[in-house]
Amino acid sequence: MLKKLFDYKVDENLELFVLIKSAETRIAKNGKKFIAFNFADSSGVISAKFWDASDDDIKRFEAGKVVHLKGKRENYQNNPQIKIFKLRLANAEEPNDPALYLQAAPEKTLVMEEELNQYVFEIVNPTWNRIVRYLLKEYHDEFFKFPAAKSNHHAYAGGLAFHTLSILRLAKSVAEQYEEVDKALLYAGTILHDLGKVLELSGPVATTYTLAGNLIGHIVLVDEEIVKACAALKIELESEDAILLRHMILAHHGLLEYGSPVQPHLLEADILHQLDNLDASIQMLKKSLGHTEPGNFSERIFGMDGRNFYHPKQK
Repeated sequence: MLKKLFDYKVDENLELFVLIKSAETRIAKNGKKFIAFNFADSSGVISAKFWDASDDDIKRFEAGKVVHLKGKRENYQNNPQIKIFKLRLANAEEPNDPALYLQAAPEKTLVMEEELNQYVFEIVNPTWNRIVRYLLKEYHDEFFKFPAAKSNHHAYAGGLAFHTLSILRLAKSVAEQYEEVDKALLYAGTILHDLGKVLELSGPVATTYTLAGNLIGHIVLVDEEIVKACAALKIELESEDAILLRHMILAHHGLLEYGSPVQPHLLEADILHQLDNLDASIQMLKKSLGHTEPGNFSERIFGMDGRNFYHPKQK
């Protein structure tokens, strides 16, 4: 079996085909250009630096291209990194399809879609049900193909749908335990809370932020989509149903400094915020600890305040 990125140990030389997940041109202290890469295959993503890059190198090694990489696995400040020995583009006779190197959701699309439809069925409020169905139909393909983030959590093909479904499963447990929770509102808000990612991100292959993603962000983008859906479905935008659903989306990051225009002022909105954080945190931890030997600490996780986590020996 061919080895993948994370099959190689620290200080081990490697040779394999990988996808350029991202490639950013930067200036070193000596004034010369270098490329900050993120290389990816189905085992994960590791960064690398290509020093003294020429203009031709920068044009050649673009995000989304498959390359043949020779180098060495290293750690830099307790983070995995590759020292590049040699790099070239894969040719036509080699495995040069980017899709071969994408991480994918742990569940198949049809299985996720069937389960998601069961949750939609349980949204008994007709206003919320109609809006959810309208937007899921509008962005069906993207919803099940896109990642949930560029790098932090669920950053793989189908990650958006899997993240949404994971929160729905948590929401179901919460609603069963606390009868005060409006299950229909919680489910509707959960399904739509990150739908704006299909407009904020470029897709699963070489994920970048779109212009709208950079300048507007997924929270406002999906709120705009809800407003458009209300117009198409002749739903009064001033109705309490429409306002409650919009609040669920606008408040789901919890704090103004995290991008929410408002903080949660509904029980269901606060639950969604907490469950969103919980699922994202667990996913980031799973990914990091999955590449950490028992008895060691993980790399520092940017999305969790730069903390690193211990992988117990008994696991």
